[in-house]
Amino acid sequence: MNLTRRSLLASSGALALAGCVRGGGFGLPQIGAAGADGPSTEPEFTPQPNSDFDAWIQAFRPRARAAGISEDALNRGLRGVGVLPGVIERDRNQTEFRRSTEDYLALVAGEDDIAVGRGRFSNNRSVLNDIEGVYGVPPEITAAVWGVESRFGTRLGDIPVISAVATLAWEGRRGAFFEAQLVSALKIIQNGDTTPEQMLGSWAGAMGHTQFIPTTYEEYAVDFRGDGRRDIWSNDPTDALASTANYFSRFGWRRGEPWGMEVQLPSGFSAATGRDNTRSVSAWRDLGVRRAGGGTIPDHGSAAIHAPGGAGAPAWILYRNFNVILRYNNSTNYGIGVGYMSDRLAGSGPLRQSFGADDSGLTQAQRRELQELLNAAGYDAGTPDGVIGSGTEAAIEAYQRASGLPVDGEPSLELLRRLR
Repeated sequence: MNLTRRSLLASSGALALAGCVRGGGFGLPQIGAAGADGPSTEPEFTPQPNSDFDAWIQAFRPRARAAGISEDALNRGLRGVGVLPGVIERDRNQTEFRRSTEDYLALVAGEDDIAVGRGRFSNNRSVLNDIEGVYGVPPEITAAVWGVESRFGTRLGDIPVISAVATLAWEGRRGAFFEAQLVSALKIIQNGDTTPEQMLGSWAGAMGHTQFIPTTYEEYAVDFRGDGRRDIWSNDPTDALASTANYFSRFGWRRGEPWGMEVQLPSGFSAATGRDNTRSVSAWRDLGVRRAGGGTIPDHGSAAIHAPGGAGAPAWILYRNFNVILRYNNSTNYGIGVGYMSDRLAGSGPLRQSFGADDSGLTQAQRRELQELLNAAGYDAGTPDGVIGSGTEAAIEAYQRASGLPVDGEPSLELLRRLR
């Protein structure tokens, strides 16, 4: 089995890791604290002694030696290792959360994210251009992955990776997979790319600016600076960005071709959509599909249409390079998030079409206003992003309870009017 980043996501049922970072309050696992400069101090993510785990580590050592890990690397890598109870809890309580495309874009590519991203993109444009020269991946695509995965390096994760993957290997639900991650993590230590103390990341072992798991790091990480280390953890994101571009290049990114673009569907459009329903561009044109804002869609080979809201709502034509993005995370929303972020980093404006009201009867702007009004009234709905999660629902319940209303936690136009 080729244990890549994609197989981790497929095996865990996780959404895009950036969605995990940004998804506090929605039941999605969070990667760790933003801007953390050391390991987590939360008790559930601090190594705990456990005699059964210690016995497992002793039994693991011969297997690690057989895999080429030196005694020195074993001793350094496993020093202080212990069970992380929070990792087990998150692994056992994952739920398949399905966010709408609209909500997903609000979480990973909102206007605040784009503002941060444009600054980071500008500051790193020179090295991104150099990376494109080697791997053929446009600077805005590489930077967009950086943004979606770690909000441009502001949320790298603060959980000790070796303890995290050792905990999951010992726990056993996906033992073979995470033992492979543990061996690879120890090889990274052995090769001198980083230290155990600096190897921090997510609860499931994803690391660095663009969130590579250890086996993916082993195969695809590059030393772009030529300093003898493949450093994806430091404040300098160069090696992480180059590693991501190398990953895309190895999976067949086509130079000079787009990932996709927003399109407008004609009224009454009824053709099958979805990334598995591909047609020639000429066939889509014949069905009346046009570029959003007008114009003919360019021909870059067979393509699919993603239209989560049907005609009249945002829709995209997806070319072959979109499938390369999906090798990073096999989620259509993830691919749209990276593509949309890349367009915004390159200077494009917001979506030309609106998603309209959701099942509650509120548009995203109205949902955002609802959150702002709840916050102003003293009910913590979190960051106003227009995405209704458990935090907003709890704030609504608290307001309803205090106001003598039926308590259901549901957003509505009536509630919005009361708060205005």
